[in-house]
Amino acid sequence: MNNLNQLILNFDYDQNFKDDDFYVSKSNKFAFDLICSWPKWEKNFLNLIGEKFSGKTHLINIFLKKFKGIKIEASNINNHILKEIKIYENIVVENLNKDINENLFYTLLNIIEQDNKYLIVTSKKPIVDFSYKLDDLMFALILKNLSDRQISIDRKLVDFIIKRIVNKWSFRS
Repeated sequence: MNNLNQLILNFDYDQNFKDDDFYVSKSNKFAFDLICSWPKWEKNFLNLIGEKFSGKTHLINIFLKKFKGIKIEASNINNHILKEIKIYENIVVENLNKDINENLFYTLLNIIEQDNKYLIVTSKKPIVDFSYKLDDLMFALILKNLSDRQISIDRKLVDFIIKRIVNKWSFRS
């Protein structure tokens, strides 16, 4: 047993994102059915959550092949992209993380809401679990508005309200 090194054979292959090649299991059936039921969604925003290589991109590609739209990497969102998406009904943002420019992301959400578009965001964790600086602003605004009306409220309730505001944009299965 002199040399136990294995030879690595590099086979080229094309990734296949066809519907028929997506394995639907108990853990992803709800997401698959939801993607395929567009535009009959409860909300116009979906957050597909899962680890890398969990099938999010495959689902997105199935969706875009059926229903057309634009796919944007979260780190590439800029003012030019925000203007470009105006012509699309379906927008997909892949790989959202806490490092995204908050102002651009909230502008994107406003465009989705105002223009009655559909948005799918993929991320490793639920978007409601992200903590943005804007959450602090919402907290201050809620406290200020309640204080102006001489209403005192526990911090836990304000946190609850903020989660519900953010949750407006989320969908969990």
